[in-house]
Amino acid sequence: QVQLTESGGGLVQAGGSLTLSCAASGRTSGISGYTMGWFRQAPGKEREFVAGHSWSGGGTRYADSVKGRFTISRDNAKKMVYLQMNSLIPEDTAVYYCAARSSSRIATGGYEYNYWGQGTQVTVSS
Repeated sequence: QVQLTESGGGLVQAGGSLTLSCAASGRTSGISGYTMGWFRQAPGKEREFVAGHSWSGGGTRYADSVKGRFTISRDNAKKMVYLQMNSLIPEDTAVYYCAARSSSRIATGGYEYNYWGQGTQVTVSS
């Protein structure tokens, strides 16, 4: 089993920045071969894909709503994944989840991910 633990959430004003971190632990010997993703869920809304990072060639993919503002990165040696969030807007307010799937393809459906963190709250005030 792989355990994922997010951190770095908090309250920020619109236009500000936050960096979320996700630490992988447990049976992580193959984690470098996993695709890592970030999802979010706002109150009353469905969970949505935010960003993904494939181990294969380091490819990335972003939701249109965050493209140009968010950057996903990973450090396989440290078993960490990051989400740098800039130019935050109130609509970015949500619980953010880190996820991992044992495939090189970046998937946008949450059901395609094998492991999930507990989530970290991000609140953007106007």
